[in-house]
Amino acid sequence: MTTIYDQGLGKNAANFAAMSPVSFVERSAEVFGDLPALIHGRRRSTWRELRDRSARLAAALRHLGVGRMDTVSVMLPNTPEMVEAHYAVPALNAVLNTLNTRLDAPLLAWQMHHCETRVLITDREYAPTVAKALRFLRDDHGREVIVIDVADSEYTGPGELLGAHEYEALLAAHAPLARLEGPQDEWDAIAVSYTSGTTGDPKGVVTHHRGAYLNAVSNAATWTMPHFPVYLWTLPMFHCNGWCFPWTVAMLGGTHVCLRSVAAQPILEAMREHSVDHYCAAPIVHNLLIAAPAEMRSGISGEGRKKVRGMVAGAAPPASMIEGMALLGFDITHVYGLTEVYGPAAVAVKRDSWAAESLSEQTRLNGRQGVRYALQEGMTVMSIDGMVEAPADGQTMGEIMFRGNIVMKGYLKNPAATEKAFVGGWFHTGDLAVIEPDRYVKIKDRSKDIIISGGENISSLEVEDALYRHPDVVTCAVVAKPDDKWGETPVAFVELRAGAQVTPTELVAHCKSLLAGYKVPREVRFEDIPKTSTGKIQKFTLRERALLHGHGGGE
Repeated sequence: MTTIYDQGLGKNAANFAAMSPVSFVERSAEVFGDLPALIHGRRRSTWRELRDRSARLAAALRHLGVGRMDTVSVMLPNTPEMVEAHYAVPALNAVLNTLNTRLDAPLLAWQMHHCETRVLITDREYAPTVAKALRFLRDDHGREVIVIDVADSEYTGPGELLGAHEYEALLAAHAPLARLEGPQDEWDAIAVSYTSGTTGDPKGVVTHHRGAYLNAVSNAATWTMPHFPVYLWTLPMFHCNGWCFPWTVAMLGGTHVCLRSVAAQPILEAMREHSVDHYCAAPIVHNLLIAAPAEMRSGISGEGRKKVRGMVAGAAPPASMIEGMALLGFDITHVYGLTEVYGPAAVAVKRDSWAAESLSEQTRLNGRQGVRYALQEGMTVMSIDGMVEAPADGQTMGEIMFRGNIVMKGYLKNPAATEKAFVGGWFHTGDLAVIEPDRYVKIKDRSKDIIISGGENISSLEVEDALYRHPDVVTCAVVAKPDDKWGETPVAFVELRAGAQVTPTELVAHCKSLLAGYKVPREVRFEDIPKTSTGKIQKFTLRERALLHGHGGGE
């Protein structure tokens, strides 16, 4: 029924605009244009300059034929060009595909073919792998892409130029767009990010402008971030679009401190030199800082310095990491999420009362996955089959589920997987957990055997498939083994053909020829693999065996 509030009160240009994080860039250029926006080695940019460069990139991409829903892939480290791509590509209503720089050439080619990449922006450090990927893309998939090469001023190593366009020359040849507009429809795709998910098959997670906007705001609210934060890029921007922090920093008029490579010394030097106050990372990076010599950490925390605040996610952080960072004077916030929910969408919100608890109890409380982000509509734990919410007893296990605006559109070209992920009106994470009496969620297991190593997902099925391609492997199973450095690493249990003489070293070398380095098993054990009466491998028993050997030291 039409009411008085439906008459003459429609949307118009004055009272409605589609939500897009691109608007944050325009605002900071307008009101904070003279303030620092980006630091990268010797390079410095204000917000006015960063917006100008992003608008030049957008103009250049438009000249190359990029328009609405065209895919622009980027193979870049955490450099200014990666930040600019996050601002320029969505401004054209195009779709940003940030490629994982750790992947091998065949998988890179498959992903670019699957998302129908039109333009690739690539750093010359990755030229050997990218050159192979482009050959695979052409020969195996029949696809050619426009290549733009980035010659970063802070990179002095080898690397040929692969394309017809050089990034700086391209920007210089185009006047900036008058405005970074964003989409007409906030439901339009802003990015596609690939995850091995829970089946071993790569899935293209499609996210939208509305979700990216709201998660960027939620990041700031969750972390109570002030205006003008100094944010250090230790988290790869290729991972869930840097958890939406390229746009969060823009919203707050902050400073991006770029970092090409992640190691304790450059991280700590950047923190000290630029008075960094925020950074995000997987547990492995926090552990690097804990293990660094005391003299390397001097002058970063303590009296007269801004408190450094870190956000941790990826694998569940070990208690030793949370406690170790607390002892260093860093303030750590634990968040939880997946690519399908734009990175973090839940947080272990710290309550004032926790400060009175012992350090060990604070560590336990902070180690939980927590509660939903402020702008996420729902998060709970439900029985997988009956969609019944688990009681808040800390004992009853179910699957973590999300719903709301900070949930993906779905999986690209995969309606069956999309439908399965959204059964019952909730996004099914595949993580098993309990709800504790204070309503905070705590993960107990992973239902689909994904291994999280250094913050990156490894499909056990993909590793097993590589092992099975060796002629002497009869049966194999890959599970996670706790690791003090990486959080988890793959350990392979293998049964060989009778009389086979293959060694663990040979199997590892075999896997290296088929997989990205971080997916290769760190350990191969020749043992009988337990199975049910129907022949199903009992992975829970293998996980128990892996635990018997304790935490490894990593490499």
